[in-house]
Order: sequence, then structure tokens, then C-alpha cells
Amino acid sequence: MYKNIETTLSHIAKFAPFEDVAGASHFPIYNTGTFDLKKQNGDKIYDYTRSDNPTREMLENLFTEVENGAGCVCTHTGIASVALLFETVLKANSHIVVEADCYGGTFRLLKVFKEKYNITVHFANFLEFDKLEEILKTNPIDLVLCESPTNPGLKIIDLEEVATLAHKYNSLFAVDNSLATFISQRPLDLGADFSLFSTTKYISGHGAVVAGAIVAKTKELSQQIHYYANAHGRSQNPMDVYLISLGIPTLKVRMKEHQESSLKIAQFLEKQDYIKKVTHPALKSHPQYELANKQMKYIPGVFCADFTTQELAEKFIENTKIFGEKCSFGSPDSRVEIPAKISHASFSKEELAAIGISDSTVRFSIGLENIEDLIEDIEQSVK
Repeated sequence: MYKNIETTLSHIAKFAPFEDVAGASHFPIYNTGTFDLKKQNGDKIYDYTRSDNPTREMLENLFTEVENGAGCVCTHTGIASVALLFETVLKANSHIVVEADCYGGTFRLLKVFKEKYNITVHFANFLEFDKLEEILKTNPIDLVLCESPTNPGLKIIDLEEVATLAHKYNSLFAVDNSLATFISQRPLDLGADFSLFSTTKYISGHGAVVAGAIVAKTKELSQQIHYYANAHGRSQNPMDVYLISLGIPTLKVRMKEHQESSLKIAQFLEKQDYIKKVTHPALKSHPQYELANKQMKYIPGVFCADFTTQELAEKFIENTKIFGEKCSFGSPDSRVEIPAKISHASFSKEELAAIGISDSTVRFSIGLENIEDLIEDIEQSVK
């Protein structure tokens, strides 16, 4: 890797397993299911794209490098990277402890594993270290999993402290790095054993593909995720790899813009009488403001605002002209949603209340539009 990550991200083709004969700036798409073994004489032999593909290997090499890991698997969806983590680490009757404020898809997947494989899931508030340690001390925990920032509550988890605690009790620690991305924070450097992320979002940056990735810290763990990815068919197709590679070089400028724009809009909303609370890690009012700035280089452009009533929150979403009512985040277009209705509909009201989310909570994902246009759209929508 170059001294600075931005330079590395601008030269993705250098991470290809071999040099393109024409010196293409973008490594070619090997959009094939199989390879002829008789025509290969390199160190790496390709036979079937599910197992290995040169285009995908380029992206996996890049992610391994920028996350300071030992190996990576690119998966066909973001939630597939979480599934691959579970398939690699968990077994029948395993115990896992998960931050209660987690992605709705992860929550739903945990329910599946609980029902099918008798996995015991311990949900915890990772800001309450005494209670977290009590769970680890009194249960045979195989895996500790959290996001930081969390989604949708936007808590900032001290990843170094959780890593130390997990390893104290011989548990593996995994971080969903989808919101921050590796340009902002590197979980493996902070002690995690796995860093996984949805490349659907900020990494690709254009909202044109669904995909994920998981990076392992050690060679042994890397070999395990590759084995299970091949066995379970979790690998990503080369066309989607190409689409993701187009967005990666602009990650720095996009993250910087997302941060600046979202902070200005969050500050605007804090002053409005129809808003009860705004939760944005870049706001000084955020309880983990200092940790957020210490742990992340860029603060993501996602935040939550609690409207005074559910009716007003719904009116706002219905009346906006620029903001789309969409799930996901990290695209050039700004979007809003009520988590209880869309992304976290699998949570009960009680489970949402426990992480500070209500029917009047709106999650914002600020895109790359002009700030003045976005604020004007907010103002006209609540009249």
C-alpha cells in the first residue's frame, strides 16, 4: 500500500493477481464460469469462478491491504458477509453476544440461526462494560459482534476496549464497518479478528449493486472464511466487483462531503421546534463525540432525528421532493426512512425502544446534493 490510503484507492488495478497485457487502468472483467486448466501456467490456478476469479481477487487483495488483514472474501450481498461470519465461527449450540443496536438484517439472520441451529444470542449494550463482561464471564461465548457507529442508534463503541474484553475470555471479535468504512477506521488495527462491511453502501458509492466483504486478521481465519465461502457459494460475481471498483477511488472525497453536509443539516434540525432530538456523532451533543473523533477520520453522513410526533415524521417523508423514502445509505442521493417501518421492521416496539428508536424517529442518509436545496426541501415538507 502507498503511504496514504487515497493514493492506494486510486490504483486498484495494481492489486490484480497478474498484470493486464494491455495495461488497462481498470482490470478486465473475467465474466466466466470456468477456466481451462490446460492453458494456465502461473502460480495461481483458476478453475471455477465460485472458488476463485481474477477480477474478484483484485478487490479482495485491495480490501486485505487497506484493512491490514490476512485475507478477504467478497460476498454477493452485504448480509452474506454476516452469514459467512456465522457459518465460519458458529456451530450448533454456540453462544454469541451482539450489540442490541444492530442492523435489521443481522437481527433477522440471528433469529434464523437461533431457530435452526439452537444458537444462543445474548443482546447487550456495549457501552455498559460491566454487564458485557458478565455475559462473557458466565457464558461460553464464541463470537462478539457489533457495529460502530451502530445502526440506527448511532452509538460509538470503543472497539479497542471491546476487543480486549472479548479476547480476555477467548472469544473472537467481529466489527461491521459498513457505516465508517476502512477510510475512517480499521477495526483489525483496533483489535478485531474480523472486519466486515456492506460494499453496497459507501464503498461502491453509487447504489447500483448489492455486495459485501469480510476481512480476517490471521492467515488461519482467512483460510476458514475462504473454505466456507466456497462450500456455501457466498462469493461475489465479477460484474458486481467491477461496478464496485468504479466507486472506490472517490471514497475519500465522498465521505468528506457526506460528513460536512450531514453535519450542517443536523445542526439546522437541532434548532427546529418540530424536532425533539438529533443524534449525529459529529454533533458536540452526542454522548460519544470525543470517542467518535478519536476513532474515526470521517464521520458518516447518516444520522437520526426524532420528530415531535409520528404524524409529523410521516408527513415530512411523504412531502419531501428530493429525499427518497429508501432503505440503505451511502449513495449520491439523499434518503430518509422511519427505521421502525423499513430497515428495522423485524424489531418489536420494545426492542426498538431499548435502543432509543421510536415511530417518530427518522433516519437520514445525506447524499451529494446542494445543502441549500436539501434544507429548502425539509422546510417545505413540514409546512
